[in-house]
Amino acid sequence: MASISFAGATRVYDRAHAPAVDRLDLDVADGEFLVLVGPSGCGKSTSLRMLAGLEEVDEGAIRIGDRDVTDLPPKDRDIAMVFQNYALYPHMTVAENMGFALRLAKVSKAEITRRVTEAATVLDLAAHLDRRPKALSGGQRQRVAMGRAIVRSPQVFLMDEPLSNLDAKLRVQTRTQIAALQRRLGTTTVYVTHDQVEAMTMGDRVAVLKDGVLQQCAPPGELYDRPANAFVAGFIGSPAMNLVTGDAVDGGVRVGTTVLPVPRARLDRAAAGTGRATVGFRPESLVVGAAGDGLPVAVTLVEQLGSDAYVHGTCGDDAVVLRTASREAPAVGDTVWVAPRADALHVFDPTTGTRVA
Repeated sequence: MASISFAGATRVYDRAHAPAVDRLDLDVADGEFLVLVGPSGCGKSTSLRMLAGLEEVDEGAIRIGDRDVTDLPPKDRDIAMVFQNYALYPHMTVAENMGFALRLAKVSKAEITRRVTEAATVLDLAAHLDRRPKALSGGQRQRVAMGRAIVRSPQVFLMDEPLSNLDAKLRVQTRTQIAALQRRLGTTTVYVTHDQVEAMTMGDRVAVLKDGVLQQCAPPGELYDRPANAFVAGFIGSPAMNLVTGDAVDGGVRVGTTVLPVPRARLDRAAAGTGRATVGFRPESLVVGAAGDGLPVAVTLVEQLGSDAYVHGTCGDDAVVLRTASREAPAVGDTVWVAPRADALHVFDPTTGTRVA
């Protein structure tokens, strides 16, 4: 096992455009499960491929443990990668797929059998070792791909959206298995996904990227409670944080006819030079009040989720989502008056997007 360090790592495909990954500084502790997350094109898969040696590093360096691997070929980095499409050999059995890399490394047959059997037991594949990939379900194929990585006992596991081809129920089941397996093995793991729910439920820490730039890296709870900027606030959470922008006035931020209470010191820093500030609040922090009390939200959609409901609406030009008990959900076309709890308000600079702590 080993730690990982990106030191100003940069990847540029076209000098006429912005870097795909721009001066990435990121440390992963020995045994940590780190998730890279962000929208399509943010540079997360490129960062993983740079670590794997499948993409060049144009500037900066990458270290695994005490070795500088920036210019090493993939085979010399002691990593194992699990791909989105499983990359299994269709003519080989499960056992042959899992042991193929060991056979290339000229490991003895007895040792290959021992390692494959152990991994198959851990992954609940022992009954399928003689089958070929076409006879397996999607989830079983993904576990075979995991097993092929496990038997090599690498220093680092790299996973590039390994659950994206599974249906929703199987994704939930498999992500819990992967997270539990990683904690059991204790192998340093870097996992790429575009699904922020997946990221929040699996990672010890989550690194959020946008346009090739690292926005924030923190434990899931910290990302949710103390986002570094408006992008992270709007990306993390399902549904995402509500963000509304208004004028800075005495007592807070005026949105429509309502003033949301913000302490003067925070307001002055957020609104410096513009006279405006952005306020954020989570759907669950909104409280429904009497007519005329708070922000008026015109309801456009109600998502019934069993015990809870998500109420989508508009407040002026801003979209607002409210989480409420299913039985208390309003109807489409209604107007509800809501107010965020004062202790749950976040304030952002509307120009830079930076959160004012």
